[in-house]
Amino acid sequence: MRKRTRGHDLAALRRLNTTVVLRALHRRSPQTLAELAAGTGLSRPTVDAALEELTGQGWVTEAAAGERARGRPARRFRFRGEAGYVVGADIGLHKMVLLLADLAGTVLAAERRDVDPDLGGGPRLALLQDGIDAFLDAHTVRRDLVLARCVGVPGVVDGGGHITSVVVPEWSGVDLGRLLADGESGHTLVENDVNLAVLAERWQGAATLAGDVVCVLTGHRVSCSLTIGGRLHRGGRGGAGELGLLPLLGMNTAHEALRWKEDPRPGESEVAALARAAGADDPRALAALGDFADRITPGIAALALAVDPELVVLTGGATPLGPHLVPLIEERLRPLTLHVPRIALSGLGERGVALGAVRKALDRVEEELLTDPAG
Repeated sequence: MRKRTRGHDLAALRRLNTTVVLRALHRRSPQTLAELAAGTGLSRPTVDAALEELTGQGWVTEAAAGERARGRPARRFRFRGEAGYVVGADIGLHKMVLLLADLAGTVLAAERRDVDPDLGGGPRLALLQDGIDAFLDAHTVRRDLVLARCVGVPGVVDGGGHITSVVVPEWSGVDLGRLLADGESGHTLVENDVNLAVLAERWQGAATLAGDVVCVLTGHRVSCSLTIGGRLHRGGRGGAGELGLLPLLGMNTAHEALRWKEDPRPGESEVAALARAAGADDPRALAALGDFADRITPGIAALALAVDPELVVLTGGATPLGPHLVPLIEERLRPLTLHVPRIALSGLGERGVALGAVRKALDRVEEELLTDPAG
């Protein structure tokens, strides 16, 4: 019994050491054996054994030799980001955006297509499923190497993955993740789109250095999310920050102010035409922007008073209007809040939500991989 227990303990210790080495390479690659030993506190033989195991599992490989003035170059090892993939998807009311990324977070491919806003829940789900399949086929990605998929949806998503959506009512109460995961390998995650937008801003956008952040998704609807201390705050049922659902604040009708039919150019969106008119100081366009700011500022003020954020990020379809909107919102916030937070515009464009979906999918893979690489 003692020998069996001791053998079990040694196996657990080896797995722990292997995980420690993988974490070190995941944080920074490439590294030499000596650098890994110094950084992890493990002995060189222990690190060497862990590297051999990880190389055999496909998570680590030897990097190209570095240049040295004398002697033999030290062997360097790196985490194999190409060992697997994740897919991030944004299925909104008017568009679908798909991103393919490796495990290092590098986006390898992207696709965008328009979606009929009147499309029902069933056909919309089929469009998403078929779209992801065709996207992976187009880039010859083996399905077993897709370790996680994450889909951003317009609606509140609870801890069990069930949706409450006023945008796609047929999805309310549906476990969309289970339907999407049917027959597929890897993890399938579903998350509220504005929650993913703030994850993207924290990862690669305007909020990389901020901890307490309010993200306002603008466009055909207005919705909010927040991070506190750098972590997404979802609330008990996933509805934290959803002030757009409260008619009293006016966010639910804010999109009406952005309807602009004056002198559109071929292929130009309403928002782009409105931004062009505002840039030319068209008084009607400036009045429309003032109306939009009037409708979204009370909700931003409510979150600013509740959270006292360092930063408010404006993202989504209305960001082309940002240079005009930001001073208008700041002006309207002053009499409503104790402190006017810094307001920034997202630079992620239409990929914001899908990029946040990539980040959430990577987090899920890393959580599993960096706990047990043999899994």
